[in-house]
Amino acid sequence: MLEIVAYALGVMYTPGPVNLLGLNAGLNGQARASIGFFAGVSLAMLTLFLMFGLAGAAWMRGDLLAVVGAVGCGYILYLAIKVARSTIDLGDVRQPARALRFRDGLIMQLCNPKAMIATFPIATIQFPAAGIHGWSLVLWSFGLAAMAFGAPGSYALMGVVVGQRVGNPRLLRGFSLMMVALLVWVAVSIGYEHVWLPLSTGMETWKGN
Repeated sequence: MLEIVAYALGVMYTPGPVNLLGLNAGLNGQARASIGFFAGVSLAMLTLFLMFGLAGAAWMRGDLLAVVGAVGCGYILYLAIKVARSTIDLGDVRQPARALRFRDGLIMQLCNPKAMIATFPIATIQFPAAGIHGWSLVLWSFGLAAMAFGAPGSYALMGVVVGQRVGNPRLLRGFSLMMVALLVWVAVSIGYEHVWLPLSTGMETWKGN
């Protein structure tokens, strides 16, 4: 069972679009205001764990993953635009135009193919191997979802520490734009790996038939 926790930590706490947005929220003094965003991410992961754990591999279809991946890429780009257009006011609080919300975290993580790929092996392979099923599967899903809450939350705390040491609004703006560039890069890489490649492979197979 320790392997499940180790795998989940390795997957959830590596840099990704959700964690980058958490970092940006911390840099701009919105860690507390973004708690709803973290909760949305957690609920999305709980949904995926339960869905895959209870329904099994029948939910993981290549064409479905490509469609969800395309929607996820679009939403990541949408949030990147929001971050790019945000303004920073260094009065008492550094605050961009709009804090990330519960809906943002829920939709983004549900439409993130990497989240599906992260939860699928745990729910369909590691859970059965460890004898986790029924109510124990539900309890484990809640525990791992709590870990998912902490991933962007920990990045936000790192952003708070860095942001408190930066008093220049231009530097903070530079950090935000760097986060935007990373989000765009993540969206493009996800789109290429989980949308373009599966669709192009499917087209070649269809032409071959």
